[in-house]
Formats: sequence, C-alpha cells, structure tokens
Amino acid sequence: MFAVAPERQAAVVEMFTGLGFTFNATELTELGISVQLDWDGGLEVISPLPGSSARVAELVGEFLDRHGDGVYTVVLRVPDAAAAASLARRYGSTTRFEQHFAGEGTYLDEIDLSVFGLPLTFLATNAEP
Repeated sequence: MFAVAPERQAAVVEMFTGLGFTFNATELTELGISVQLDWDGGLEVISPLPGSSARVAELVGEFLDRHGDGVYTVVLRVPDAAAAASLARRYGSTTRFEQHFAGEGTYLDEIDLSVFGLPLTFLATNAEP
C-alpha cells in the first residue's frame, strides 16, 4: 500500500494504470481516506481526505509529513488477522489501526501494525473483487 499526497494521487494512479493495473476508486469518509485499489494486482494507493480529522487520515497525513510519498504498509492476506496480530505482539508489535466489518456473508478484518520496524497490515477477508 502506497500513501501519496492527495494532489498527486491521480498522477500516481495514472502511471500505474499505464503499467496495466486497473483501479477501483472509493472514499472511506469514516476513515478519512481516498482509496484506489487494484485487488487482482495487489496494489493500493491511499491519500488522506483534505480536512478530515479521522484517525486513519491523521496517521496517513503524519506519515506523508515525515516521509513523503511512499510505502505506507505491506498488506499480508492471512487466514486469521487476530491470530497474526497476537503472534506479532509476542515480538513487540504496536498496533496503529484495526477495522472489522461483517454482513451479508462477507467479513473483513484488518490490523495495521509495526513490528521490528516493519509496517505490516494483516488482512483476513472472504470479500472478492
């Protein structure tokens, strides 16, 4: 997952589209981010929504302020996000963000953390693109 400044998100997506990626765009206003996702290609580009005070928008904004555009986290699809996070805690991880959705037979568990200085997101879901 790449974090990019909002004013560059369209250009970054255009470049990756030129490389053959196909994105679906959405705004997650409750999280305060704009998301461009190519599920099949495994590429996600996020930007904070201007003016949002949501926690995730603040985290992404802080990352951009410190590092500029770049790799925000590496998303790993796992069978059980909570079990993966529990294992990472044994190695001193710190959790930045968690979200859990379920309904109509679909679930998504996402846990964003840092362990050994590695930014990781554990994702467990049965959602299909």
